[in-house]
Amino acid sequence: MISVILSTRNDELALAHALAALVPAAADGMVREVIVVDSGSTDGTIAVADAAGCKIVEGVGERGADLAKGAAMARSDWLLFLSPDVMLEAGWQREARDFIDRLAMAGSASRAASFRLAHAGFGWQSRLRELVAVLRAKLLAAPLPEQGLLVPSSLYRAVGGHRGGARLAESDLGRRIGRGRLSFLRARAISRGAGA
Repeated sequence: MISVILSTRNDELALAHALAALVPAAADGMVREVIVVDSGSTDGTIAVADAAGCKIVEGVGERGADLAKGAAMARSDWLLFLSPDVMLEAGWQREARDFIDRLAMAGSASRAASFRLAHAGFGWQSRLRELVAVLRAKLLAAPLPEQGLLVPSSLYRAVGGHRGGARLAESDLGRRIGRGRLSFLRARAISRGAGA
């Protein structure tokens, strides 16, 4: 049902956590495949991806081009672009399935969805970053890479997919999808990155 695509470079530990959060969804058939587009990792990133059964693709080191390359190899009707720096919270797949099922019942695959960003860190700075992410995503239709993007492959192709050279590949794609076609799920993508 869903092909998950991650762009990596020296993300060994982060990738292990991100993939662990996908296991329940893979077990119930929600996640069909995970594609890791790696641009020259020198740590154990490739070993982690291989051990998890991911399809590994060589990237060029430019995020938009790498995500587009992964999307071109995907076999599912839905694509989920994730940053290796986030873990989707437990139960995310139920909400994603409900979103997909509602669109199927309406006979339309013309909407995308993003997760709510949460930082693993404590304090007001982490909460401020979360608030800024919400405002940015809702007002500008520009989700951050850490928020993930769940999009039908047909809509992804219709808007031109990820473009190489775009400053923020996910935000660029989100703007082309448009605020009117972008939903925000209650499930959180928990960032473990430097901003956390």
